[in-house]
Amino acid sequence: MNRYDFAKNEYFKYGVDVEKALSTLKDVAISVHCWQGDDVLGFDGGDSLDGGIQTTGNYPGRARNPEELFSDLERVFSLIPGKKRLNIHACYAILGEDKGKVDRDAYTYKYFKPWVDFAKKIGLEGIDFNPTFFSHPKMKNGLSLSSPDDKTREFWVNHGKACMKIAEDIAREMGSPCTVNIWIPDGYKDIPADRLGPRLRLKDSLDKILESYDKNLVIPAVESKVFGIGIESYTVGNNEFYQNYASKKGICCLLDTGHYHPTEVVSDKISSLLAFNDKVALHVSRPVRWDSDHVVILDDELKEIAKEIVRNNATKRVMIALDYFDASINRLCAFVTGVRAMQKALLYALLMPNDMLKKLQDENDFTKIMYYNEKFKFMPIGDVWEEFLKRENLSDDWLEDIEKFENEVIKNR
Repeated sequence: MNRYDFAKNEYFKYGVDVEKALSTLKDVAISVHCWQGDDVLGFDGGDSLDGGIQTTGNYPGRARNPEELFSDLERVFSLIPGKKRLNIHACYAILGEDKGKVDRDAYTYKYFKPWVDFAKKIGLEGIDFNPTFFSHPKMKNGLSLSSPDDKTREFWVNHGKACMKIAEDIAREMGSPCTVNIWIPDGYKDIPADRLGPRLRLKDSLDKILESYDKNLVIPAVESKVFGIGIESYTVGNNEFYQNYASKKGICCLLDTGHYHPTEVVSDKISSLLAFNDKVALHVSRPVRWDSDHVVILDDELKEIAKEIVRNNATKRVMIALDYFDASINRLCAFVTGVRAMQKALLYALLMPNDMLKKLQDENDFTKIMYYNEKFKFMPIGDVWEEFLKRENLSDDWLEDIEKFENEVIKNR
């Protein structure tokens, strides 16, 4: 008996169907964020970040242009098992000869067609999209959709509308709905004199952006944040604002794992949203004391997030995307590590005796729940993971491939 068959038999003792778990895992598409590859700089002219975002580290070889980022991403996706999606920001528009002539409020699908061509070329499931409301001179006094300045607000509303149209075209071309996630960095460094006014302006701006779109092609989501660098005292788009707004508009409320107080856990929020929404959007990061966007690893909270998705039969309802940017290590390694960690967490959850544990909870038998939760930490999940990779013609020994690419390609940049 080989190791996989042994593992399958061990799980079967507790009613866990390993083959079903592998089939489900293979079908979960994780949306991979392009901005890890170039430290969130984009291609439309910015050379530094602003808006409460910070990337730390100076590891050599970041992608400097579309060709380099495409090359990096192609290598990354070749090392990732299962279905895959790509998540891009509007600042990654490939403007060509229009660079410096066209601003974000006038972006169209043609500036993102190269991304679609790339995604089709390597067989991705779909593309997700994000308006970019940061790192731009028209962020007047650090405000965009909530700005008291009519012209500033109009510019960013038009950017949002343009992005909704671009997303429709992307979805149509890819044959898969496009999630459009709206996050803005608006807020104030110190205690504001008016908290309601900016939120009413944000509400009005969002209403205008969402006036018209094809609901079969575009899935809008709004993303909250507790604070940012330079806006420590007040964030316009906080959790309460966006949850209420999403509920009223019938759109998704996106949960970013780094955008809450350090004592809050996103895993506890997922079921609350699932109780009232058909779909939930998720950005997975690893906050260390704050929204520090460390590379996702297989830690306890990631396991809990995955368990909430799996045991609530929500692998088709929770749209999983990654969102981190670490410039202190090899960026391709950061990509692959994060995606595989998310997949390992999902596998861990799929291999739990979830129905049995729910029954024990209803019977108030928390002794057995604790016992089985601990027991399953040392079940032979590693052998099941190896089998999953084998079926995808991959292995866990992928670092050499990354190092070879670094030596042959990245170090020549």
